[in-house]
Amino acid sequence: MNEVTVRRPGAGSWLTLIGCEAKMVARDTAGLVVPIVLPLLILIMNAAAAGDQEVAGGRSALEVYVLPLVFTIVLATIGIVNMPSFLAYYRRSGLLRRLAVTPASPTMVLVAQMVVSLAQAVVGIGLAYAIAVVGFGARPPADVGMALAVAGLSVAAMYGLGMIVASVAPTPNSSVAIGLIAFFALGAVGGLFGGPDSLPEPVARVASWLPFGATVEGLSNAWSGASVDASNLAGLAISAVVGATVAAFLFRWD
Repeated sequence: MNEVTVRRPGAGSWLTLIGCEAKMVARDTAGLVVPIVLPLLILIMNAAAAGDQEVAGGRSALEVYVLPLVFTIVLATIGIVNMPSFLAYYRRSGLLRRLAVTPASPTMVLVAQMVVSLAQAVVGIGLAYAIAVVGFGARPPADVGMALAVAGLSVAAMYGLGMIVASVAPTPNSSVAIGLIAFFALGAVGGLFGGPDSLPEPVARVASWLPFGATVEGLSNAWSGASVDASNLAGLAISAVVGATVAAFLFRWD
């Protein structure tokens, strides 16, 4: 009897899977409109007035308030709403279970989906920033390094929460519903419907530790050149660790 040698998928297989994931995301019209087009509309509607309003360190309200909020919306909708819905669909359809008995581990699908969703986030943020710069004269953050650090921690935190959503949602529709509830709950206390000044002080203090509010505040301070509060960075890091840990215990391939 001839022996069959089993080999792990190589780079070509990874690229093919990432390409397939990209096609799936591109065909999901709502998944493109919500995280990319909606933030752009918010930006354009507020940019003209905010661009002429100086608020801190010679920076405009567009740079200090609008852009951080727009970037956070992009990251949150992709990480908490979009990405989990795809994973819930794959589990519901039995794709992950079937992959578990092949050399192509289900983890490949998880990694490929994260790569594609991260690329989608880069596109959404890039488009918003390009429009803000070209159309309304926005400038780069005063502290580019800190802005990138906050964005990186935000991606980890949002994906951590998204993995929890994917773990507990039995169907794709329930995943979207749970993700939207989490998005609006975090957004409500994080500046989505008004600045932290409009919130009761205890709520605003808690919001600075939660992923949405921490990202908005951290990016805002990085843009104006102010020091980023330790609670923002700690909150994002804790959310990322807790999200990954909880998801590791709860997530099932079938």
